[in-house]
Amino acid sequence: MNPKMSASETQPSRAKPSWFLSQLQNMKRDRQFLLMLLPCIVFFILFRYGPIYGLIIAFKDYSVFEGILGSEWVGFEHFRTFFSSNDFWLLFKNTLLLGLYSLLWGFPFPILFAILLNEVRSKRFKKSVQTFSYLPAFLSVVIVCSMVIDFLSPGRGLLNQFLQWIGFEKIYFMIAPEWFRTIYVASDIWASMGYEAIIYLAAIAGINPSLYEAAKVDGAKRWHLMRYITFPSIMPTILVLFILKAGAMFRIGYEKVLLLYNPMTYEVADVFSTYVYRKGLIERDYSYAAAVGIFEALIALIMLAAANLISRRMGGKSLW
Repeated sequence: MNPKMSASETQPSRAKPSWFLSQLQNMKRDRQFLLMLLPCIVFFILFRYGPIYGLIIAFKDYSVFEGILGSEWVGFEHFRTFFSSNDFWLLFKNTLLLGLYSLLWGFPFPILFAILLNEVRSKRFKKSVQTFSYLPAFLSVVIVCSMVIDFLSPGRGLLNQFLQWIGFEKIYFMIAPEWFRTIYVASDIWASMGYEAIIYLAAIAGINPSLYEAAKVDGAKRWHLMRYITFPSIMPTILVLFILKAGAMFRIGYEKVLLLYNPMTYEVADVFSTYVYRKGLIERDYSYAAAVGIFEALIALIMLAAANLISRRMGGKSLW
């Protein structure tokens, strides 16, 4: 044996554990956390990934009596029928505008609200405003829509009573097509602004106070602190939430639209989700409704990928 060899060189090298064994070791180490995660995993498997199997009815002439596997294949016939129908462009336009207005007007409000609320010095007033702003988040969509309808009622609605008091004629808001999108977006902002602001308030609370102190020493005013410290510090949080909001722009839930619209406002209120509801559950055209739902999901996926790409190139932050 060479006397110049070190002790470490004379000992046999230990083989590194395989990837599978290392994963088993990690699972054994984190078994308590994995057990806590298990109900969530089971939920997604049963109610998110499991139903994906049923999407094949979009490519079949589905019959309840013959079942999914026994129904006849028709390929892309339902998609061609939908794209060539008169409803397609109307639904596309209404869904796009409602989602775009909700993003343009609804997304900045929680950010502005959180920044302004952070500047309030009175703790009692700040807590009171926070409490009142969170309350709509604990109400169901049905209650929120009922409150909106009562508030805008031409008979006993507060807004119409105020308009009459200042000399204007009452307006039938709920049957006026030109008012539907405004009502939808405004009620959505009111219902979700306080709840969404919690995330931004948490991000603001994580900013290092020494940054504010150093800026004040240099003579910065409150406006400069908000502009050059608060807003840039929460920009990563803003970008991530913007990606999620943009991805969900086409995924407008049918519940709220269904509760607010009526035959007088179909031309501006009917969206993909309400159309799927009518075709699938009311008219029982399951295959056609599934095809429309798949198209809506694909558009939402494209929007999510586009928003993620824009965010990565502009701010360097992305979901993947």
